[in-house]
Amino acid sequence: MITNPSFSKRGILPSHSIRALAENGAVITATPLDADQIQPASLDLRLGPVAHRVRASFLPGRNATVEDRLGELVLHTMPLDQGAVLETGCVYIVPLLESLALPDGINALANPKSSTGRIDVFTRVIADHAREFDKIATGYSGPLYAEISPRTFPILVRTGSRLCQIRFRAGPPASSDAATTLLHQRERLVSTDEADINNGIALSVDLAGPGRNEPIGFRAKRHSALIDVDEKARLDLADYWEPLTQRGSLILDPNEFYILASKESVKIPPTHAAEMVPFNPLVGEFRVHYAGFFDPGFGHAAGHGEGSRAVLEVRSHEVPFILEDGQIVGRLIYEPLTEPPEQVYGQGIGSHYQSQGLKLSKHFRVADEHWS
Repeated sequence: MITNPSFSKRGILPSHSIRALAENGAVITATPLDADQIQPASLDLRLGPVAHRVRASFLPGRNATVEDRLGELVLHTMPLDQGAVLETGCVYIVPLLESLALPDGINALANPKSSTGRIDVFTRVIADHAREFDKIATGYSGPLYAEISPRTFPILVRTGSRLCQIRFRAGPPASSDAATTLLHQRERLVSTDEADINNGIALSVDLAGPGRNEPIGFRAKRHSALIDVDEKARLDLADYWEPLTQRGSLILDPNEFYILASKESVKIPPTHAAEMVPFNPLVGEFRVHYAGFFDPGFGHAAGHGEGSRAVLEVRSHEVPFILEDGQIVGRLIYEPLTEPPEQVYGQGIGSHYQSQGLKLSKHFRVADEHWS
């Protein structure tokens, strides 16, 4: 039983509490944790030794394990120790190097890392007996798996690659619009005087852009070369992306993937983390932001930030949809931490997206820095 006193409080666990989980056996690793694997309020998850290509995405359900279902669905298995290419349009299941033995009162939530979402890799975490993706119930003991489906670019991965992350929560969600309103009055969470707070704080899309000659977004090019997920600043963005320069509105094609930015700058205080939730489909048939988790300190002065815009990974659903400048595209849910982390986002921990504007993933050379 873990007795760290911070677990008696409701909220997201900070880095030192995640380290306590690992030291006390609640997080079990096949190999020692990497030095930078624990983030301010999350833990990066590493791919294991093999990838199983499967016929279809699935959830195991209450009466089955993931291994049970793999026996029915695997098409072939690839070793990852020397690296392997995951092709677009295919679904892969990869056992992770981390497994869990959660104590009572601690649950977990997973999501893709920012760099994963920005290259249109659809990634979810599955646990045994799960009936939902990315959610691990209190008291769960067992392995974790990543479902990976590259949508636009083929990717090169290997054992130890990190495509997703997990955060741990003590107790039920501890967020409310009343608490967010008070926090905004104290911290000015978004760069607008009249914040729209209703089941989270609204973010709108910027299709006006920062200047006449600068793009308002990027559309992914199809049939591009593969992306090595572990290499940083190696790729020429012109080989993978088409800059978008038409201002005011944008027709989203359901076969295309877009990188856009929020009109508002975002600030996450050291006492909180935030998540962008899927927006109400009644106002538009599109999905924004695969990787929806914001660490404490993002865009905040405590992390040497001065407000950071949210980068939006956008894909339309079944039909073309016209997106207008200033249209609400998502809402941020702020949730308190049980206590502030030792270091926040941006404090010398390899934070790639602090003070960002319109910014592609870390895999691309910084030729777009003057656009941010």
